[in-house]
Amino acid sequence: MTERSVSDQASSFQPLRNGVSPRPNRKMAWTRGKLTLLLLVLQVVFLVLFGVLVEYDPSADARKKSGGHGEAEGENLAGFSNQVDLYYPMFQDVHVMMFIGFGFLMTFLKKYGYGSAGFNFLIAAFVLEWATLMRGFLELAVKGEDKIHVNIQSMLTADFTSAVVLISFGAVLGKTSPVQLIVMAFFEVVLALVNEHIGLEIFGTVDVGGSMFVHVFGAYFGLAVARVLARDATEDNENEGATYHSDIFSLIGTIFLWLFWPSFNSALALEDARHRAVLNTYFSLAACCVVTFAITTLLNKDGKVEMVHIQNATLAGGVAVGTSADLMIQPWGAILIGIVAAMLSTVGYKYIQPFLASKLKLHDTCGVHNLHGMPGILAAFAGAIAAATATKERYGDNLYKIFEARATNGSMNTAEDFTGGMSHVMESPRSASGQAGYQLAALAVTLAIAIVGGVITGLIMKIPIWNEPEDDELYEDKPFWDVSTIDKSEVEYHEVSTGDIPMKKYAKDGNNAEAPV
Repeated sequence: MTERSVSDQASSFQPLRNGVSPRPNRKMAWTRGKLTLLLLVLQVVFLVLFGVLVEYDPSADARKKSGGHGEAEGENLAGFSNQVDLYYPMFQDVHVMMFIGFGFLMTFLKKYGYGSAGFNFLIAAFVLEWATLMRGFLELAVKGEDKIHVNIQSMLTADFTSAVVLISFGAVLGKTSPVQLIVMAFFEVVLALVNEHIGLEIFGTVDVGGSMFVHVFGAYFGLAVARVLARDATEDNENEGATYHSDIFSLIGTIFLWLFWPSFNSALALEDARHRAVLNTYFSLAACCVVTFAITTLLNKDGKVEMVHIQNATLAGGVAVGTSADLMIQPWGAILIGIVAAMLSTVGYKYIQPFLASKLKLHDTCGVHNLHGMPGILAAFAGAIAAATATKERYGDNLYKIFEARATNGSMNTAEDFTGGMSHVMESPRSASGQAGYQLAALAVTLAIAIVGGVITGLIMKIPIWNEPEDDELYEDKPFWDVSTIDKSEVEYHEVSTGDIPMKKYAKDGNNAEAPV
């Protein structure tokens, strides 16, 4: 028998557990190749749809030169010569957040590092294509055009949609198969973009940093899915924990997100609004970080810093200021939002999350309710207050650039006064209090679509064909990743560091190791 055949035979058995003899893996024949088939079929469908419906925007088309450098005539480029110069630096910051920031943030699980960073990579890449198509379908339906046009802005908005799904991924981290994750991403993108269309185009709300349409939606959609998938094995699982090194990797993700968050909140704004969004996010994050360190030591009985708070609550200020980031809230207002977000998020991790898990069986692996859900709701209320107090004296003519629903045909000077939110100017201008009401209405609709959509999607994900992990496969890479190439000494060291094999002492290279206790 060849070495390869021996390996294949061994892989058909589950590993030795608690001295019990290996037993055949009955799932292998049923699960093998399913992810391959699903991904390739969807990719072929995407290829066909892109081939039939998608083409370059005139700004990227060598044949169409209606304006300078291929830009549409009259387009507001905020003084830049083309769209790429205007948006690409911000896009690249957001791109790093999606693939490195979110990926590393979720690597705290001691046996799920491959899954955290790797499946994050897969989901984000999948959503970039699907979100581009889905957003294009909505535009075709509204504008009646026959082609979907892609440019640097569509790349940026696709990244924002990937953030929605990655937030939901955090709620079900370690509890789903990659097939289930693709199914979740497919349906969530559809619902998230429909919700965003309702909020921006129909309600005329402002949410430059996506706190409602990205963070709130992603959090509560993921929580709804997690509740549907809940089972006893997901709670108090010995694998749902961190090690010293996995927590450091997670902190790297935190710092990447913290550094680049001003770009996330300001990327879609222009001129002075972009400048304000950067400033407000900057100050909110700074205050949030400082207050998180203060609150975590206050809540810890030994007065020590808790790593889970630093990995997550320090970012809550970026979420909480997102809706009002480009508004005239003043630096002190941004700092106040950051302070409240830090307290809310830290208390959420310390008390609210355990309560939800024990009383409602709502298991949230990454605590997205504390980082994205509650701070996102705070952002919605902060945005409503800022909208209610927005006056012509405070904003000048820019009032109608930001709150387009408050403008009439006579109050807009040129087409360049639009920032791209609503597709038309209201015949009957909206009052400040009316705008605030629509802001809160958008929050309510977001919560409703996210929760109902998450429940339905969770029920779909529970169908047996999607390879849901067994109880003994939760929070582990082994069921879905080939770990056979890892050096044996590294595996043993990892097992010792995670407490699986208690040893008196152990050197990573295997030298001078003592026997197991």
